[in-house]
Amino acid sequence: MKQKLIFTDSPAQALSELVQELAPKGKVFILADNVTAELCFPLVSSCAVLADTCRITLPAGDGAKNLESLSAVWEAMTTNGGTRHSLLINLGGGMVTDLGGFAAATFKRGIDFINIPTTLLSAVDAAVGGKTGINFLGLKNEIGAFAPAVGVIVSAAFYATLPQVELLSGYGELLKHALIDSPDALAKALQFDILTADPTLLLPLVEESVAVKERIVAEDPFEHGLRRALNLGHTSAHALESLAMRRNTPVPHGVAVAYGLVIDLVLSHLLLGFPSSLLHDVAGYVKRNYPAPVIDCKDYPELIDLMRHDKKNIDAASIDFTLLHAPGKVALDCIVPPSEITAAIDIARDLLGV
Repeated sequence: MKQKLIFTDSPAQALSELVQELAPKGKVFILADNVTAELCFPLVSSCAVLADTCRITLPAGDGAKNLESLSAVWEAMTTNGGTRHSLLINLGGGMVTDLGGFAAATFKRGIDFINIPTTLLSAVDAAVGGKTGINFLGLKNEIGAFAPAVGVIVSAAFYATLPQVELLSGYGELLKHALIDSPDALAKALQFDILTADPTLLLPLVEESVAVKERIVAEDPFEHGLRRALNLGHTSAHALESLAMRRNTPVPHGVAVAYGLVIDLVLSHLLLGFPSSLLHDVAGYVKRNYPAPVIDCKDYPELIDLMRHDKKNIDAASIDFTLLHAPGKVALDCIVPPSEITAAIDIARDLLGV
């Protein structure tokens, strides 16, 4: 069955219609973290199909995206009558959709699942595209599988429950999609005031952003080529996230992506001639809206070491970046030496006022 992607102001109605269409023959489960269960479940609880579901709740936060939580989901489905014909509904942010998707992909060798992203980040990134997984040994998404949801329900009705930093996190990924799409998409993204605008007005931008990812994933579902365009900003971002995790000062993924975009656009300018004016526009947007990254020159060796562990690399001696000639003109598999990376981080820190 082809994935159904639904954009709506009425998530409960959309879920009811989708479950009726899927007509699962086995037990239906719904997975959420403890925050989402409190804030977001009421927005879908009027859906009649949830009356007989088994609810599974995990601790909130990316620190819970681990083997222990995964095992807890498997155990809950096993002990509550889960079968190969069961359906799992993942209601939450990226942690829930990533872990829940992987749990569904591996339970009974694979059951259907629906993603209902409740954060802007999961709507534009984690919930679509088919990547699932957990963190392992301090490394982001180290274990996982490609497994697309049978349906994704995207609704801005959830965004009013989000703290500001979560809106910023999602907007980092939206900026990335705009950069790899076109100059017009980038201009539109930079015009939206993410800090003061009504978040329900985001739905059209989210739909356009998801369309960029869906178009790329459809052409390259298993990341053998074009899909690596979606890694823009992520070599730097994953290293920044991992460093923050080691220090017990976690940074939301999309916030790290926003910083990573500035670093990668500096590299794009230095190596590929990405326009300086657009680099300053993006860096200025990040500087105005995002908290400053907590890094200095003493962190560079550790950041480089973390970049060497990135899944995109061909080998441990090479650090692979996705860069841009211009908005919409992507350069894949750019191997960049550590000296160029540290120079780019220096310039990015200056642009961000760090």
